[in-house]
Amino acid sequence: MADARPRVPIKSGYFTVPGDPAAPPDIVVSRCEDCGEHFFPTRLVCAKCLSRRLTTAHVAARGTLYSYTWVHLPLFGSTRIEHMDGYGVGQVDLPEGPRLQVPLAGKQTEYRVGMPLVGRLEPLKEEGGADVVILQFRPAA
Repeated sequence: MADARPRVPIKSGYFTVPGDPAAPPDIVVSRCEDCGEHFFPTRLVCAKCLSRRLTTAHVAARGTLYSYTWVHLPLFGSTRIEHMDGYGVGQVDLPEGPRLQVPLAGKQTEYRVGMPLVGRLEPLKEEGGADVVILQFRPAA
């Protein structure tokens, strides 16, 4: 089997890129050591108790669909044809508390508010011999 291209995030600091392509990514959050609140993206001061004792933590890329919309234009920067039918953008509530706005994979008819979703990495484009990946959410199996 040929070596796969390395994968790099579209922007570092938001999600992990596991070495094993089959492994699920994690979302990078801040966790307040005083009140336990989680924040995305990471921050220096807790918005709940104003503590400065925050640590970086990784949480599973899974949550509940709070709201979504479908965009019927090509995804910016993408060279992939399947976006011609549009793509979804959803707000996903993580069990730890943060609400993320993320791209949705698949078709609009597969989604309904309140359903469980999981995240996985998808290549957006090739750049410098590496796959630039984004975190997309899809219905949980």
